[in-house]
Amino acid sequence: MFTLVRSRVRKAALALSAVAALAFGTAATTGAAAAPAPTKQGPTSVAYVEVNDNSMLNVGKYTLANGGENVFDVAVIFAANINYDTTKKEAYLHFNENVQRVLDNAATQIRPLQQKGIKVVLSVLGNHQGAGFANFPSKAAASAFAKQLSDTVTKYGLDGIDFDDEYAEYGNNGTGQPNDSSFVHLVTALRANMPDKIISLYNIGPAASRLSYGGVDISAKFDYAWNPYYGTWQVPGIALPKSKLSPAAVEIGGTSQGTTADLARRTVDEGYGVYLTYNLDGTDRSADVSAFTRELYGSDAVYTP
Repeated sequence: MFTLVRSRVRKAALALSAVAALAFGTAATTGAAAAPAPTKQGPTSVAYVEVNDNSMLNVGKYTLANGGENVFDVAVIFAANINYDTTKKEAYLHFNENVQRVLDNAATQIRPLQQKGIKVVLSVLGNHQGAGFANFPSKAAASAFAKQLSDTVTKYGLDGIDFDDEYAEYGNNGTGQPNDSSFVHLVTALRANMPDKIISLYNIGPAASRLSYGGVDISAKFDYAWNPYYGTWQVPGIALPKSKLSPAAVEIGGTSQGTTADLARRTVDEGYGVYLTYNLDGTDRSADVSAFTRELYGSDAVYTP
């Protein structure tokens, strides 16, 4: 995943975000017991967790000092992979041992978050093998991979899938280069398979620029899209309302608190409904988190080990 190297307006923005939060709270069901809808007003906060090094449970350790609501609304498991079987000549969904451990232990690693009202999404990333979201050779191949994704969501009681089209290295192992139909077929099939789950777009790579084919535009099939460059502001180039976009992106502990606060302030002032964070670890990051919660929600964040 890339890092950086690679008044009235505020009230109106908060009102818009509250509407988005209400929609968010009812948009997906989980394999856990019914969870309460988020009650805070303000943008949806997203936390990517590198599960090779850190626990998903860290996402649930932050609440707002004023009111006690969850700081984070969406927790992203980073990351599963799209791999390539050179014998069968087809893509398949792969979990490294750390991702597999999280999924196998959903009762202790995923359900506690869902029971707090936090949605848990699985990110899928390229793996240097030539297979990617943008080079399925046929509609049938794309649909087959979409079924692997939706079956995984069902099996482990997840809340959705996040697409991150990096590191595919298109062309490796004799695979094709990106084509215009592949991602459209994939997302169309996935949305049909899971109409009430989250589908999000980490707005990078060949797939992100191929959202329309044969008269079909898949933009509206996404629940969210976000900027992939940490420490920057960049509006994703997708036809979604502001309530579903995060032009701000920060790396917790890697982006300065000043920049984090500035990007949060701009999110509210310009009426955007999502705020993306990456690399939440197991240390007390309440100072870094408070840098954006003060701007988004008018409250400091509290860390509870």
